[in-house]
Amino acid sequence: MMRFLLFCLCAAALWAQPLERKIAQMLLVGFKGTHLTPKNPIYDDIVKRGIGGVILFDYDLQTKRYGRNITSPQQLRTLTKQLQKLSDIPLFIAVDYEGGRVSRLKPKLGFPPTLSQAKLGAMDNLAKTKAQSDLMARTLQDVGINLNFAPVVDLNINPKNPVIGALGRSYGKNPKKVVRHARTALRSYEAHGIIPVLKHFPGHGSSTRDSHLGVVDVSDTYRKAELYPYRALIDSNDTRAIMGAHVYNARFDAQLPATLSKPTITGLLRTSLGFEGVVFSDDIQMEAIGEEYGLKETLYNMIDAGIDVIVIGNNLGEYDPQIAANAIGHITALIREGRIDKERIDRSWRRIRALKTALRP
Repeated sequence: MMRFLLFCLCAAALWAQPLERKIAQMLLVGFKGTHLTPKNPIYDDIVKRGIGGVILFDYDLQTKRYGRNITSPQQLRTLTKQLQKLSDIPLFIAVDYEGGRVSRLKPKLGFPPTLSQAKLGAMDNLAKTKAQSDLMARTLQDVGINLNFAPVVDLNINPKNPVIGALGRSYGKNPKKVVRHARTALRSYEAHGIIPVLKHFPGHGSSTRDSHLGVVDVSDTYRKAELYPYRALIDSNDTRAIMGAHVYNARFDAQLPATLSKPTITGLLRTSLGFEGVVFSDDIQMEAIGEEYGLKETLYNMIDAGIDVIVIGNNLGEYDPQIAANAIGHITALIREGRIDKERIDRSWRRIRALKTALRP
């Protein structure tokens, strides 16, 4: 009985956090480096500020070189262990590992080859999708990554779409096929202790432009069927995390893109579709957001919209070693100014805490 009480007290202390730590838990930040030292800015972001997680990349867009965070399975395994040891609360250690061209864990670095979602969809063999998803989940598990920004459930409405269709990232145009394969992948990841994140809500498959390069308006190309995968997978309780898209869709909000839109995130995703899990933003430094809104206003709009975890890849444009500190400062100021209330932060913290509680050690 005494051991149980001590365990409960320790657990309660772990999750009882001051306001600034709750804010920091809402940040998922990118950094440079293949191993950790106290001189790396991410060290203080984790130890002193208590950020919620990191996102890893194989390629550094600023230097145009591979080797930003990932060089081999052994190196990556060591890095993720170093990261987790720094944090009292389990970190989200995230990556984009969809299969095919969008994969930070490449065969040339010693990781297993993978098929794109488009190829799996064309085969339409759920056993093959499960086999690949199991392989990818085991690979992530082995190197200490616990969150994957996949599967993609965008419908391949525009095959020439430069960021979805042209890169083979969609299982197909048929929403029921997309759901079948996505559900198979989701369950494989979950079975191996990996948190999968559906993307890109409410749909990026009909776009004609890449939101990495500027504002994307899908108001005229969007199809109602693009919501079907989300509705189906939420209704069947197969998803606990969803990523919002940096797309403007006047059907849902005539003013702001989805990741900054309260009618889209809170109104559509949470209220209409009934999603109660964690909502991640797409990278806020993509030009669709980064070039249109300042950091403080971006953070305000995202939090007001209902985003729980704000992704700052720190790999698009100029690298900013102080980005986490600045973001925490801006959010704290927004609370002080009365634009964001503490209960709004608490709602995200409770969702994040629930998701992290389910993480395997």
